[in-house]
Amino acid sequence: MSNINLDQIDSMQFDVLKEIGNIGAGNATTALSTMINGKVDMAVPKVALLEFKELPDMVGGAENIVVGILITLEGEINGMMMFMLDQVSASHLVKILIGNMGNDTGEFSEMELSALKEIGNIISGAYLSSLSTLTNIRIDASIPYMSIDMAGAILSVPAIEFGKVGDKALIIETEFCKDDSNVNGYFILIPSLESYDVILSSLGL
Repeated sequence: MSNINLDQIDSMQFDVLKEIGNIGAGNATTALSTMINGKVDMAVPKVALLEFKELPDMVGGAENIVVGILITLEGEINGMMMFMLDQVSASHLVKILIGNMGNDTGEFSEMELSALKEIGNIISGAYLSSLSTLTNIRIDASIPYMSIDMAGAILSVPAIEFGKVGDKALIIETEFCKDDSNVNGYFILIPSLESYDVILSSLGL
């Protein structure tokens, strides 16, 4: 039984969750810079604890077509993590990585899809690595699964899976910038309630 109530989380606990989001996003930016061997700037991430039903509005609405990369988490922390971005941002991310401009209709080539999946894997891995290092907790991640669909459809997967144990997710909105390409990405971390306990306890809360 979890000791945490996400509806009554105190300010100190939320500040810790925000800091985890900030550090994870910063680590992901560093990984992206290393991957392209160039400088990538990052705006200050926006961190929020939202109900599942509020998540689609964060990414442009339930019918907005997005790219979602889903990873399931096991080990000392169980749950899911998703990296999500809209079509324009996905095209910009491809441009940053391979210098090819994917079009804004979501019709990516096989090479562009492979690049998107790989960069999503690396960015998500960097985020999880920073979380593991910060908390000294072992986190095992699955092979990433990528989908291009309406936001409502993609977000229904974690909502159905974890809606029975909680109805909130930690969402970190991050903006990466390189030259004239801006990428708005969203990390959505959905640990089980017991995993929130493990994370906060590891940090002395």
